[in-house]
Amino acid sequence: MSERSTPAALSITAFATLLLIALLMGANHVAARVAFDHGVDVSTAVAVRSAATALAVGLLVAVQRVPVALTARQRRFLPAIGLIVGVQSVCLYSAVARLPVALALLAFNTYPLWTALWARVLYAHRPERRVVLAMPVMLFGLALALDVLGAASGVGAAMQWQRIGAGVAFALAAAATFGLALVLTQHEAGTLDGRLRTTSTMAIVAVLALGGVALQGGFHLPNATAGWWGLALLTLLYGTGITILFTVLPRLGVVGNSAIMNVEPVFALLLAWLILGQAIAPSQVTGALLVVATVVWLGLRPRHE
Repeated sequence: MSERSTPAALSITAFATLLLIALLMGANHVAARVAFDHGVDVSTAVAVRSAATALAVGLLVAVQRVPVALTARQRRFLPAIGLIVGVQSVCLYSAVARLPVALALLAFNTYPLWTALWARVLYAHRPERRVVLAMPVMLFGLALALDVLGAASGVGAAMQWQRIGAGVAFALAAAATFGLALVLTQHEAGTLDGRLRTTSTMAIVAVLALGGVALQGGFHLPNATAGWWGLALLTLLYGTGITILFTVLPRLGVVGNSAIMNVEPVFALLLAWLILGQAIAPSQVTGALLVVATVVWLGLRPRHE
């Protein structure tokens, strides 16, 4: 069977599993916003989430007896990848704390463009034609979704950027660092078992976040019951999503189809509207769907292009 036919061969079970992961990740960010609105800060959220995930996936590594054998190159690059993912985690949660959840995730979803840029800068890989074609479409959709001119909100461009500027900057920084982490992972740690790589990365992120917690004088815990629910759920949802991603998906043969998980902002949009009362204008919804469709189209491209 050719690689070009792989997406068509996706089973119903695999498709449903991909959508479940997208739902879990979207819900994780909505839960994070609930926690942030009730006293939790970003460092606390990242520390709790990452430590719990590292413990859970580490237990899987032990139970499933995953071989722990690292090359010298992997030992050099895994700490760097962990540091970069730590920065990405802080930036993305900082964006979620400042923007409507779906918009933060949409800005973060520009990471395929950053991935192509880092691959070009670090490894001299020319961007694929499809990526070049997608760039203006994705950026136009993002501009619509973020209402960069303030037309949908009626406040004007200057006031709109006062409202969203910091959040957008954090989301784009998260996208840039995530793209860098993907490129380094592919080239420097791609042969390492995903469960082992996740355990290492989450443990490093947890240590870094705990350092941030110490610098700010301790944990900023929830000041209301809703905040405790948010903190517990963001940890449970993220940990569950990551565990499914690296234990179930490989058995379902979904390599090349993971772009379906990029519908996460759509789930976040619906959940944020239902739970947080966050709503965006029809033109912003149009932009959001354009970004999501473009990212999915990119992800479903033939692997040998």
